[in-house]
Amino acid sequence: MRKTILLSWLIFLATTAVAQDRKLGLYAIGFYNIENLFDTEHDLDPNTGEDKNDYEYLPDGTNHWTQMKYEHKLSNMARALADMGTDRLKGIGCALIGVSEVENAHCLSDLCAQQPLADRGMKFVHIEGPDKRGVDCGLLYNPRFFQPAKMWLQPYILNEHITRPTRGFLTVQGTLGGDSITVIVCHWPSRFSPSPAREAAGTMVCAEKDSILQANPAMKVLVMGDMNDDPFDASMAKCLKARRKIEDATEGQMFNPWWQILLDGHGTLSYQGGWNLFDQIVMTPNCLDVKGKKDYDSLTFFEAKIQRFPYLLQSEGKYKGTPKRTHAAGVWLDGYSDHLPVVTYFVKRR
Repeated sequence: MRKTILLSWLIFLATTAVAQDRKLGLYAIGFYNIENLFDTEHDLDPNTGEDKNDYEYLPDGTNHWTQMKYEHKLSNMARALADMGTDRLKGIGCALIGVSEVENAHCLSDLCAQQPLADRGMKFVHIEGPDKRGVDCGLLYNPRFFQPAKMWLQPYILNEHITRPTRGFLTVQGTLGGDSITVIVCHWPSRFSPSPAREAAGTMVCAEKDSILQANPAMKVLVMGDMNDDPFDASMAKCLKARRKIEDATEGQMFNPWWQILLDGHGTLSYQGGWNLFDQIVMTPNCLDVKGKKDYDSLTFFEAKIQRFPYLLQSEGKYKGTPKRTHAAGVWLDGYSDHLPVVTYFVKRR
């Protein structure tokens, strides 16, 4: 307990110093699995013309997904997304937020039109993917801080474990705080698939990251998403090479701040009375102050936090304290998501 209090006090002092030093800028970068943001219309794959399997999210589907429910979902998501990062950056929030489980660009357009996201001028990047259920990843960004320059959808290469087209890796390059940055937004195969399916995803993303760094060693690369694995699982620790400790994140590796957070007993989704931490943001070594110089001449990792806003959690009953979902046991709860959002903070000298 004394160690936890001391750590909290040190973080408070460090945050206060950053806030008071006008020569330093603080940036928040987040990720949130927004759990099935579907509109009320049936979708076709724009590339193949085939039907998307979105039938449960139609007015006559099993979830009776009406316009009223859709609008409530948009409002709820906008509230949570706008609050992300405001514990450190009040009224500003995140410069970038990766999202998963969104049906299409129409949904993201409707989402960014919600207040207070619209007040911040939030925009988005989305590329339609091949997932049969129709869920994709997206990237929301505040154009005051981030300027996208290039984007593509890196495909998931099918294998013996995943034989049907599935979600690729949304890759966006641009400038944040004057630094070149690449964000790779992921939603790896679910736990209905065996571990090698996610290990393959980790290997693919690692290869993409290496290729990006080979072209530009100064590029800062962040891999974020719902990995459907914990930080210590093979897909993250072995295949993506995301390490628990900063000093272990040497060239060719990445740093995963969520590993220690999970060991401390905190997670982003609850299962059978325990917590998993599938929602992660990991980074290349050039984002780290390994030697403790604190010169902050480029974007430097500062802190990682799970966003446990009280309204995101069940307030009573058997599942009190766990994420409040949109649906549970076929009942519409008018909730948020089965996941909690995560945020990382970066500092840079102005």
